[in-house]
Amino acid sequence: MRARAEAHEATRARILEAATEQFMSRSYDEVTLRGIAKEAGVALQTVVNHFGSKEGLFAAVMEGFREQVQAHRSRATPGDIAGAAELLVADYEETGDANIRGLSLDGRIPVITEALAGGRAVHRAWVERTFPAALKGLRGAARELRLVQLLTVTDVETWKLLRRDHGLSREDTVTAVRELLEALHP
Repeated sequence: MRARAEAHEATRARILEAATEQFMSRSYDEVTLRGIAKEAGVALQTVVNHFGSKEGLFAAVMEGFREQVQAHRSRATPGDIAGAAELLVADYEETGDANIRGLSLDGRIPVITEALAGGRAVHRAWVERTFPAALKGLRGAARELRLVQLLTVTDVETWKLLRRDHGLSREDTVTAVRELLEALHP
């Protein structure tokens, strides 16, 4: 019984690994359950049995992805602007392009819209925890405005503008994000 449970979990992990790789490197529309099954070395029905549908599998991948991002970002020391900028850009170097692809489908595919809403909530909580000095003493609309400014500076779209659209190096992108964050601190 125990060996069966371990085999079940190992199969599930292989499917999730294959799905994560595909969802991170391709557009959602290009990913198929058949392709994931092939990459994971299992039958299509095995994928369906574990996750039910492409949407169910995507949701499971996003749950793991969100946990990974939270664990990575939790290493940021509150108040360490330079460290937070470095950590954020490192995160986006790995996940930014996939995030941008997902944003292009926001509102069209419900499971992606739901995943993005969860990601925004996680990001907001991270910003509030990581940059307390920028929010200190602010209340109501003034606090919300400052928080939105911090969210904008640390958003994946800002990384995309700096890194992809304007062609900044990773180091220059870190510097730009750090300087923008510093401008929002008293």
